[in-house]
Amino acid sequence: MSDVDTLKQLVLKHKALKKEIAKIIIGQDEAIDHILLSILSGGHSLLIGVPGLAKTLIVHTIAQTLGLDFKRIQFTPDLMPSDILGSEILDETSHFKFIKGPIFSNIILADEINRTPPKTQAALLEAMQERSVTVAGHHHILAEPFFVLATQNPIEQEGTYPLPEAQLDRFMFSIQLDYPTFDEEVEVVKSTTNDESPTINSILTSKEIVDFQHLVRRIPVADNVIEYAVKLVSKTRPNSLNATKLVNSYIDWGAGPRASQNLILGAKANAAVNGKFSPDIEDVQAVAFSILKHRIVRNYKAEAEGISEKQLIESLF
Repeated sequence: MSDVDTLKQLVLKHKALKKEIAKIIIGQDEAIDHILLSILSGGHSLLIGVPGLAKTLIVHTIAQTLGLDFKRIQFTPDLMPSDILGSEILDETSHFKFIKGPIFSNIILADEINRTPPKTQAALLEAMQERSVTVAGHHHILAEPFFVLATQNPIEQEGTYPLPEAQLDRFMFSIQLDYPTFDEEVEVVKSTTNDESPTINSILTSKEIVDFQHLVRRIPVADNVIEYAVKLVSKTRPNSLNATKLVNSYIDWGAGPRASQNLILGAKANAAVNGKFSPDIEDVQAVAFSILKHRIVRNYKAEAEGISEKQLIESLF
């Protein structure tokens, strides 16, 4: 099948995925779009929202529609790295045997990732970046495709461990889930208080997902779009050549080169699902907020004056 035919197939599959997910999830369209884009780009996503916004349910439903192996890890303060990666045990023949942890799956739901100490958060770092883990000196390759979809509660900060910047940077998207509209909430209440349970069909296989990921990377990008993405990221860096007055006033640290890479990958995926053969500047802008939001650090002045990351990022377009 040619790349053009594969792209047309991707558009159809993407529509079917959205239709299937809508059987369970009402609203949250932008969040679902960005999770699917991160999966097509081979990236990871951090879902941020108050309790009850169906963060866990969204991930579980998407895993079902993708037909992938799914594991949920509930992060707690006493969770150890071995609880995620696995450990070696002495079997009945007095030989060490490696018991795989939940990380050996296609989709990992890291529920309330900020509830566990840094040493356990760091256990995910190698897996997220290298798609492999090292346990007791032995290197283990993870199965493809592999995604970490983590959730975080922004309002309950007592007894939590904020993610370090280095780990935040590993997430391609930081996705903010908002409260549903009145009509959406009415639909949610109707659908969740009856005795019906919709059947979710698998739309994709793991091989198709890997093939689509390779297709997204093969999509050509014009030089002016790449330059726009790189310039957009460089504008977030205070006291640099391209920094704006607003950035110099309100940002302490800007985004690194990984943001530029993710902007182009995200723009390619966004173009692909919309049936375009090459991304343009609008595709970069469509994914910019979710990619840059967690990579810029506002200063005290910005917080005191109520200047949000959204205002700062949109001022750079």
